[in-house]
Amino acid sequence: MTEKAPYIQVIDLDFEYPDGTQALKEINLEIVKGEFIALIGQNGSGKTTLSKCLNGLYKPTAGDIIVDGLNTKKSSIVQMVKRVGYVFQNPDHQLFNSNCWDEIAYGPRNIQLSDEEVKERVEEAIQVVGLPKIYHSEHPFFLSKGLRQRVAIASILALRPHVIIVDEPTTGQDMKQSLEIMDFLQDLNDKHGHTIIIITHDMPIVGIYARRVIAMAQARIMADGPTGEVFTQTEVLEKTFLAPPQITQLAQADPDLGFNPGTLTVEDMVGQFLEMMGRRE
Repeated sequence: MTEKAPYIQVIDLDFEYPDGTQALKEINLEIVKGEFIALIGQNGSGKTTLSKCLNGLYKPTAGDIIVDGLNTKKSSIVQMVKRVGYVFQNPDHQLFNSNCWDEIAYGPRNIQLSDEEVKERVEEAIQVVGLPKIYHSEHPFFLSKGLRQRVAIASILALRPHVIIVDEPTTGQDMKQSLEIMDFLQDLNDKHGHTIIIITHDMPIVGIYARRVIAMAQARIMADGPTGEVFTQTEVLEKTFLAPPQITQLAQADPDLGFNPGTLTVEDMVGQFLEMMGRRE
């Protein structure tokens, strides 16, 4: 994928739950700084378990995960949250303070930072997520879901992790809200240098934003590569019970039309169409 040194290495990873369920089998992958990755697959495929292994919430049953030189088996949660942050699918599951400021300050305070450093990190995170000042003293549950999600992300940003994993960022939101949160995540990636991993079933969103797709089924990685390339692997995607975006399916419907089978967006298809028309004139 790249010649950069990996920030995360997953080596022969297995994970088994206490009840004997094998959630991950022989997972191998590398993630470098600056990627925007979509982790896709049906419910129960292992994608959420994998993400929780990446930030140290779960320890491997077998194999190793190396994050920024640290083996997650031997590292504390405090060490890991400084490197990989995790935003739950429902932000309400991680919001518990009585106002937004204290919510964002909780992590830095919990790792024993000084009051001055806590204040600096909270203000920095608030600025990045664009949380208006009128909400700083509000209870998070009084905010819209989109704003609650930003507070949840700010609480992770205050710990200054390099990697941010967001579970189902668009669930329960309309298209406008979905694009707003995804544009925000793209800004974190483009302007602030964070590596972004989204766990999602929303294939059009994947096509627009993700530059790499990791597709999972039955506890294994079935495909891993640039988004357009993975979306051309229709037989593999069938095993994940997911389909490419409709625009990609249209591009693949008739090879004689001349569209790139890895077309990801309407804008991309229009550009190809105009180019083809220009060649005919």
